[in-house]
Amino acid sequence: MTNETGPTTRVDPKLLEILVCPLTKSTLEYDAAKQELISRAAKLAYPIRDGIPIMLPEEARPLEE
Repeated sequence: MTNETGPTTRVDPKLLEILVCPLTKSTLEYDAAKQELISRAAKLAYPIRDGIPIMLPEEARPLEE
């Protein structure tokens, strides 16, 4: 699947329902455009690579305020 910004991969919605932030155990928001899972509580964005969420805090991108 591709879009205007390049290839995108869909993440299983059932997987998104059970994933939580490893630091705060809070729910995550899926950003399809950036292929990230957003933890507002931890202020981190976890990347999704090849359809696989990388749930490691050291791999996460800090969210801008």
